[in-house]
Amino acid sequence: MKIFKELGISDDTIQSLTDMGFTEPTPIQVESIPLALERKDIIGQAQTGTGKTGAFGIPIIENTTKGAGTQVVILTPTRELAVQVSEQIKSFSKRKKLATAVIFGGMSIDRQIKDLKRQPEIIVGTPGRMIDHINRRTLKLQDVHTLVLDEADEMMNMGFIDDVKFIMSKVPEDNRHTLLFSATMPRAIQDLVTRFMDKPHIVKTMNQNNSDPLIDEFYTIVKELEKLSVFTSFLDVHQPELAIVFGRTKRRVDELTSALIAKGYRAEGLHGDITQSKRLEVLKKFKNNSLDILVATDVAARGLDISGVSHVYNFDIPQDTESYTHRIGRTGRAGKEGMALTFVNPVEMDFLRQIERDKKKPILTLRPPSKKEVEKARENEVFEKIGAWLADNKNQHTFEVADGLMKTHESREVIAALVNELLYAKEDDNIQLSFEKPLSRKGHGGRRGKSNYNKGGQRGGNRRGRDGGRPQRNGGKRHGGKPSGGRTSKQGRVFKDHQK
Repeated sequence: MKIFKELGISDDTIQSLTDMGFTEPTPIQVESIPLALERKDIIGQAQTGTGKTGAFGIPIIENTTKGAGTQVVILTPTRELAVQVSEQIKSFSKRKKLATAVIFGGMSIDRQIKDLKRQPEIIVGTPGRMIDHINRRTLKLQDVHTLVLDEADEMMNMGFIDDVKFIMSKVPEDNRHTLLFSATMPRAIQDLVTRFMDKPHIVKTMNQNNSDPLIDEFYTIVKELEKLSVFTSFLDVHQPELAIVFGRTKRRVDELTSALIAKGYRAEGLHGDITQSKRLEVLKKFKNNSLDILVATDVAARGLDISGVSHVYNFDIPQDTESYTHRIGRTGRAGKEGMALTFVNPVEMDFLRQIERDKKKPILTLRPPSKKEVEKARENEVFEKIGAWLADNKNQHTFEVADGLMKTHESREVIAALVNELLYAKEDDNIQLSFEKPLSRKGHGGRRGKSNYNKGGQRGGNRRGRDGGRPQRNGGKRHGGKPSGGRTSKQGRVFKDHQK
């Protein structure tokens, strides 16, 4: 196992890494850092969560000079990823005292202009806002020697291909150092490589045709109007530590989030029309375990780097294999096991089979839990929860209240009433979601499983890939809070029915 010192990193940067808790480089860092330190162009094929920010961020810090103007531009597809990358870059460069600015849409451009006037050595941002500043001449690239494209395939999917080409064309060609990281390599990216990169070295730490082997992949067949009931049954049995649920539309995300909150789950929704401040608030809650379930659209979840996600649920099946791969890649990270479950309407089976063909891997069927299995899981949760409450309760007043209840009621009746509140009080079988039309072969243009790029390399639909909608309020965890030590995805396997 290599250490950072062996990769040629300075003592100051190593100390910053140590302060962050990083002691050993990840595989992509081992392969990329020595090449990047020599300013070799790199194509890194890796998913979010593999340490790729360090793979380009650490050598950037080493090759950047304090006080020499803006020298590095890092492009990301989403605002959230821009913030995450900029925070890590700031931590990497803490001892070298390099300045980092982050610029993206949805925030005050005047504040960003003030930041850019200070000529920060490193700028992280989204393509659209970068171009705004270039056109305003508030962002000048004459001193830039390093350009990074992070999650390049996502930028292509979101329609940023022309923006990326424009920005790359503005970076001086002399001695330009280009680092491109992407989970997949569609033709649009290959064109960028040919046009803008100089004999790039390929660093590949993942197999494009196979998902992470630590992810158990399942599907369940369910009709549209039964999805919500089946989904909450799975939630009760699986007891996910953290779960991300994908819906196809902003309406679906809003309605599903509201339904989960009404049923007592700690859930929040995330989609493109939610304000930036609200998005950051939701992500902070999710990372701090103040939420258990994040309901999101594909666009909203792109580039998210959230650790500890134990389950991914495709409430609506994605229409192509790339989307499926990116969705399930939110779990099974850093050596931990994860579980991905896709809900498939019977008329959507062709889409599932296409995903299996593209991945060259069967996805196992999983039958929904029975009523008895759900009831048993809820009862076990109540036992664990009450046990944890008993261990933590040091409040003498609660004993006084308990004594009063015991004098007025039979102890068994008191306990039964509390159990009823925990198990059944928040049930509401009348909650319904709006009908979402299943995917159809006609609606998909007969190109299932492939990215639908037009001749210009852009994905069909909204140019910037924005979905939209409004946020939902936060709610309480189902049945009043989750006990410590939730179940792992392995327990979901008891419902497994292998395909014949």
